[in-house]
Amino acid sequence: MAKIGAKAPNLQVSTWVQGRPTNIDKEKGNVVVVEVFQVNCPGCFMHGVPEAIEVYNKYRDKGVTILGMATAFEDYDKNTVENLQKLLTTGEVIGETHRALSQYGQLKNGGQLPYKIPFPVAMDMLKKETGEKTESEMKDFIEANVPDFKTYSEKDRQVLIGRVKEYLKHKEYSAKTFEEYAMRGTPTSLVIDKKGNLRHNLFGATGYLETLVQELLNE
Repeated sequence: MAKIGAKAPNLQVSTWVQGRPTNIDKEKGNVVVVEVFQVNCPGCFMHGVPEAIEVYNKYRDKGVTILGMATAFEDYDKNTVENLQKLLTTGEVIGETHRALSQYGQLKNGGQLPYKIPFPVAMDMLKKETGEKTESEMKDFIEANVPDFKTYSEKDRQVLIGRVKEYLKHKEYSAKTFEEYAMRGTPTSLVIDKKGNLRHNLFGATGYLETLVQELLNE
């Protein structure tokens, strides 16, 4: 698992859909931001991706590399490489993203993003799940995603274990980068310093991305 302060593992990529192929180890000397999103994720396109684009436009010539990574931990029929390619080439969005952005008047021409993603974008490596999870695998999943699990009461532990079993039973794929970085959801911004160490793993719309990038540029 990726740990804050330790070397950031390379992204596990199935394909680069836009831009030149690269990876974290090839960007040493730069501050690197990896903006992780799902195609079917309204918050990603209302908050996370626009914030990353703003940082890209301000700092792309100042020692900052911005990379996009689409992943899938749910809605596997919508969070596909085909829908990602459509989004990047035409701006067309689908599913919950389309519904939410339409509701807030943030689409143009009936269904397209009002902006273009300017940085390289990859698709996470997805591995098809087969068979039931072992007790050990469930334990690893809980430890990665609920670090304070041991502080739960016995009753709450059993409730959580039941939920995890149900989730894993219906889980069709493992998203390799998403799981290696123990992300809690999307949007997530991974912020890596000039030496290639993971410094921040930001979930949700924090508004702190530019401040953190500036701090790492000044080190």
